[in-house]
Amino acid sequence: MSSPEQQIQTITLGGGCFWCTEAVFRRVRGVHEVQSGYANGHVAHPSYEQVCRGDTGHAEVVRVRFDPQEISVGQILEIFFATHDPTTPNRQGNDVGPQYRSAIYYSDEAHRQVAEEVLRRIEREGLFDAPVVTELQPLQSFWPAEDYHGRYYDNNPSQGYCAFVIAPKLEKFRQTFREHLKPGA
Repeated sequence: MSSPEQQIQTITLGGGCFWCTEAVFRRVRGVHEVQSGYANGHVAHPSYEQVCRGDTGHAEVVRVRFDPQEISVGQILEIFFATHDPTTPNRQGNDVGPQYRSAIYYSDEAHRQVAEEVLRRIEREGLFDAPVVTELQPLQSFWPAEDYHGRYYDNNPSQGYCAFVIAPKLEKFRQTFREHLKPGA
């Protein structure tokens, strides 16, 4: 018999600024941990300042650890695509640069297959007004972000970016995905 910890799965997602993506996934039922970080670049142990320059190759990402008995990777990806703009290369709103690209980094072949199917369905159904440019690649590296990035929205809700960018995104998430909200989220 497997332990509950063995059932936990991980997928790494880049939806622009990791503060936004983390704030959303912290509120998803079945998600056990969300960690902001930097993925798939060519610099070991990059700093936020290095990644913000846009020349390290990293994407700002969140590593999402979830229980597939409570939420599927397909549902995780539905939330992901509904809470960022996957049609703008290297940008999310006013955040511009390759570090803000839309990306799915997988460590599990089954997750790749689900992601490919979700991307095909999005294209088939024409869910966006422009082509989806989300990068789908194996996770090559993940470096945790500095501690002050963790729970950034929760710790700074009245900061300008949090109030004007993240809060509306969270409200949209709450309205659209009520069935996936953690109690009290």
